[in-house]
Amino acid sequence: MTDTQPVVRRVSSQIVYRNRWMTVREDQIEYPDGSPGLYGYVVRPDFVLVIPQEGDGFHIVEEYRYPIGRRSWSFPQGTAEAATSEDMAHRELREETGLRAAHLRHLGRLDNAHGMTDQALDVYLATGLTEGGSEREHSEQDMRQRWVSRAEFERMMLDGSITDSSSVAAYTLWVLRGHG
Repeated sequence: MTDTQPVVRRVSSQIVYRNRWMTVREDQIEYPDGSPGLYGYVVRPDFVLVIPQEGDGFHIVEEYRYPIGRRSWSFPQGTAEAATSEDMAHRELREETGLRAAHLRHLGRLDNAHGMTDQALDVYLATGLTEGGSEREHSEQDMRQRWVSRAEFERMMLDGSITDSSSVAAYTLWVLRGHG
C-alpha cells in the first residue's frame, strides 16, 4: 500500500493558462523541511484506452499527433462525456474504429504522466467485436485503422512504430492479467 499523506504542502495555486482541453496550474508549495518551491502542472480530464482484441491480435489506430509532429499508432483512446468510464470506452471504440464490443473488462487504472499532469486513464479489454460505422471527430479525419497480430504489435513496439506510452503500458496490463 502506498502512503497517501501529502509530503508537499500547497501554499497557493493559480491558473496560468486555460482552454477547452486543459488548464495549466502553478502552485506555490512547501517541502517537508519548510523550504518553498514552485510546481507547474497540467489539469486534464481522465481518459480511457481500449484494447480491441480479436483472435490473436488487436485493432489499432494511427493518426497525426501534432505535439510530436508525426503519425503514431496506438490503441483507441480518448475522453468523452459519458456516465461512466465503461460507457466512454464503448463510445471511443465505436467512434475511432466502428467496432462494437459485446464484452468490456476493466484491466486497471494508470496515471498518465504523474510528474506533469493529474490525468489518469482506465484500460479496458474489448472482446466479442462486431463491425459498424466509425463516428470520428473532426480532428480524427486522418485516422487509419488496422488489425495486427500480437507478434506484429510487439515488433511495432520494439522498432519504434508504436511509441505511445499508454498503449505500451496497457499492453503490459493485458499480459499481466493473464491474456498473453
